[in-house]
Amino acid sequence: MAKKKLSYADSGVDIDAGDAAVDKIKGHIRRTYGPRVLGKFGSFAGCFRLDYNEKLFKRNYKDPVLVSCADGVGSKVKLAVQMGIIDTVGQDCVAMNINDLIVQGAEPLFFLDYIGIHKVDPTEIEQIVKGVADGCQLSGCSLIGGETAEMP
Repeated sequence: MAKKKLSYADSGVDIDAGDAAVDKIKGHIRRTYGPRVLGKFGSFAGCFRLDYNEKLFKRNYKDPVLVSCADGVGSKVKLAVQMGIIDTVGQDCVAMNINDLIVQGAEPLFFLDYIGIHKVDPTEIEQIVKGVADGCQLSGCSLIGGETAEMP
């Protein structure tokens, strides 16, 4: 018995919607780039320059250390969806992470996002990433990578 090949579309993943979302978000992401971001938009990993040059960093560090964290917005997503203002979720997510960094005395350098969603709606993805980019700009960091996963 021959097995039927399973495609992304058969599993409920809409590649075209994903591509449309990428087209909508790239401008928001690029506006967060500064001189420390290396490489091009759309790479599989973000690259960030770490030469300890006072022109690149706010302070001239002695024995610099990278500090990282991961946080989310929790149940605020449900409230944002109910109110129809989902761009706030992105900015809030950045704020939660930046707060975790600065209490350690760290300077926010870059941010990575992850959006796991049942069905990709390019306009909703754009609103979320716009909020992330706004939060990054307010925090003085660059959005250098991320992932949007459609999980039907």
